[in-house]
Amino acid sequence: MLPHVRTERAKTVSLVLGSGGARGLAHIGVIRWLTENGYQIASISGASIGALVGGIYATDKLDLYAHWVTALERKHVLRLLDPTISGPGLFKGERIISVLRELIGDYVIEELPIAFTAVATDLVSREEVWLREGKLFDAIRASIATPLVFTPFKHGGRRLLDGALVNPVPISPTLGDATDLTVVVDLSGPAQTAHLHHGKRRLVEDNGYRAKIAKFIDGLQPARRAKEPRHGLLDVAFLSIEAMQDTISQLRLAGNSADVMIDIPRNACGFFEFWRAEELIALGRERAEKAFVKQVERATRS
Repeated sequence: MLPHVRTERAKTVSLVLGSGGARGLAHIGVIRWLTENGYQIASISGASIGALVGGIYATDKLDLYAHWVTALERKHVLRLLDPTISGPGLFKGERIISVLRELIGDYVIEELPIAFTAVATDLVSREEVWLREGKLFDAIRASIATPLVFTPFKHGGRRLLDGALVNPVPISPTLGDATDLTVVVDLSGPAQTAHLHHGKRRLVEDNGYRAKIAKFIDGLQPARRAKEPRHGLLDVAFLSIEAMQDTISQLRLAGNSADVMIDIPRNACGFFEFWRAEELIALGRERAEKAFVKQVERATRS
């Protein structure tokens, strides 16, 4: 805890949590740093993993989730996925949501103590959808429906996909908030070459899990398989989606400024590397501290 960063009174915060797969576990570290340093989170807007972490925080059970996700190993992540052979996505997404409902409990968004918005995308109209009422985990399931990975989610007569397709860092739902600060966590920050795990672990690493998924995908279309590409299907899909989302994020953030911007390197980990929770949480805490120190320095100079 930094004495020169801590506020004398609890400053209220509108917290914007961006999308980015497992990198979103850094959101936990950011939230912990904020609450430990005298900031009161009054509003949360999240897309994809940002909606998941933010929604769970709003239930006051983030520590429970953090304990659970920190204990995950690669094999556990694989078992949480429920393949669908003929659907418009590799996985149904029902198993992971069912597990989280059992772990956290079933909540209604309107009854949460913190204003919460999960952002999704309407598959047909392509409109940005703000989910601010109804069952919490229905909203989360819609917001995490990454194309190719999870099937679209039917909600209120609509078929919804990942909110990151139209608004990866959804600051717009917080623009009307009467809070002291708007804090944005962008999971597509500049890549870095420093190693997270004491120099012994690459930020992005090849892993057995990705190989298993790639083998599963290849098995679905054996007749089409040609020479082994340099990048697998998932690699190309995720890199393409993230390139698109990075561009959208830059455009969105250019039009809506934040009081504090926390950047998480886009190469901090692979999309599905949820078993690296401990180091990602630590990374989020570290980046939050650095961002607020810079904010204090700027305020002092002005």
